[in-house]
Amino acid sequence: MVVKAELETLGLKHIMVDLGMVEVMENITEEQHQQLKKNLLRSGLELMDDKKSILIERIKNVIIEMIHYSDELPKMNYSDHISQKLGYNYTYLSNIFSEVKGITIQQFIIIHKIEKVKELLLYDELNLSQIAYKLHYSSVAHLSGQFKKITGLSASYYKSLKQKRKNNLENM
Repeated sequence: MVVKAELETLGLKHIMVDLGMVEVMENITEEQHQQLKKNLLRSGLELMDDKKSILIERIKNVIIEMIHYSDELPKMNYSDHISQKLGYNYTYLSNIFSEVKGITIQQFIIIHKIEKVKELLLYDELNLSQIAYKLHYSSVAHLSGQFKKITGLSASYYKSLKQKRKNNLENM
């Protein structure tokens, strides 16, 4: 809504406003562009002109949606899923992502999967085996190894920290 309102304020007719993407009917003057950039920044939004940056944001959004907001991860390879969602060859996406972010798409996925594991451990509704299955890990050992590598803690120790914090709060 903020983006649409800003476009209308500047008299720009839009064809499409979607998550992270805007298509306008006419060419934008440099003055309109700068004003839009400034107004969006005030609302906490950033106007990206660079096609690589836009593509990186789209890749990140697909991964975050896939891991954090889907009830179930896709059955296909993540690379195929990302490629299909964005309509680009995965090698191309992977090379741009690594060049700009300094990590691979796979590393970015692992980091977000571990964040999801931490969240699920804290909710205490699933055990580690169920979490490993839900997030498509080949085994609990594989999940545990990645968890320790990323966080420096074992999954069971991380889970015990929640109980310690809870006990400390109750004893105050």
